[in-house]
Amino acid sequence: MLVLPRFSVGVGDRFARQGKAQLEAFVKLKTQGVNVSPVWNKSFREHSIIHSEPVSTRVEADAAVKALGWKDPFFVDADHIGQKTVDGFIAAADFYTLDVADFIGKPSTESEIQAFVAKHTPASGSLVIPGIAHGFSVTKAQVEAVAKKYLFAAQEAGRIYRRIEAAKGKGSFVTEVSMDETDQPQTPLDLWFILAALADEGIPLQTIAPKFSGRFNKGVDFVGDVAVFEKEFNEDILVIAQAVKQFGLPANLKLSVHSGSDKFSIYGAIRQAVDRHHAGLHLKTAGTTWLEEITGLAEAGGEGLAIAKEVYTKALGRYDELAAPYATVIDIDPKKLPSAAEIAPWTSQQFVDALAHDQKNPHFNPSFRQLLHVGYKVAAELGARYLDALEVHQAVVGRRVTNNLYTKHLVPLFLGRP
Repeated sequence: MLVLPRFSVGVGDRFARQGKAQLEAFVKLKTQGVNVSPVWNKSFREHSIIHSEPVSTRVEADAAVKALGWKDPFFVDADHIGQKTVDGFIAAADFYTLDVADFIGKPSTESEIQAFVAKHTPASGSLVIPGIAHGFSVTKAQVEAVAKKYLFAAQEAGRIYRRIEAAKGKGSFVTEVSMDETDQPQTPLDLWFILAALADEGIPLQTIAPKFSGRFNKGVDFVGDVAVFEKEFNEDILVIAQAVKQFGLPANLKLSVHSGSDKFSIYGAIRQAVDRHHAGLHLKTAGTTWLEEITGLAEAGGEGLAIAKEVYTKALGRYDELAAPYATVIDIDPKKLPSAAEIAPWTSQQFVDALAHDQKNPHFNPSFRQLLHVGYKVAAELGARYLDALEVHQAVVGRRVTNNLYTKHLVPLFLGRP
């Protein structure tokens, strides 16, 4: 079986121009004694908006690996795919994120629900997970409620998995199951029964992306109670460890944190939990690289700054269109969005101050940043003008991409330094 190593980080790249700059961060981390596998991820939604093809992500990853002489594992992730979208990724990807969040709450047949309840309701009426001080009281009615909410989603994951397996062959790809883009978080007890259902489907999943408590908005820090997240994250790790033993799931199964970039306030809790339980981690980043691109162009000045201003101005005028696909993962306050007239005279420094994720900077504007996060469609519509600007200013842009990934993400997560 193709095995995902203990530590991996997803790196999205909307325009497939920053693969080498991204990989340089992993190379730098390796010199510090920590090996983390890069996973280049790009979703069908992103390919559709950019008008790119999945093979472009594979080409980018292979070129970066060759350029830097990377000899360790790396992967290409067909991110957030379903039955309707997976076929276009078969040739290029070796990692598949099966997104079944839209199937949560859809009912399985009554006979399937009752069979699940009969199989997985503990006879003792309680569930004990080693390491969790409190036991979970579990009734037949509770298991039935969980089955009604999540069983069909797990079955859909099974259908997607078998479609990929039929095309690629068993053991030739990594499977992740994602249920994060939904409104309600899954509790550790929910996760236990979700894993039971996925095991029943015969899915050899190596990562699971639940919906955690709190807000994981795109491009900005975690919003919520860090202590609540920390308790939940630790318990989820322990649930996974026991589920591996009880349900025969792959031994390297680990948690995946989606929309994980820029969640600086929880990186300490994640690292401590991973160390405490000797667990693995997959953390998925995406838009943070695109944001460093546009920040780098603004920093470069001249035509780069002009493009950054144009992208923002057009995005502002198309707010509803651009925000709609990301409604569950952004919180933009329209009152805090500067007008086109306000940004027109901005210097490079003013634009960078508003956009770059520096919470100590009084000029940092999370709403401004989130709008630009979802505004990459505007940059795509600029076509060669945008891509040519990236090439001209790659020294500035690439430096920002590498430093952002290494200093703000990999170091606090894997070296334990803020």
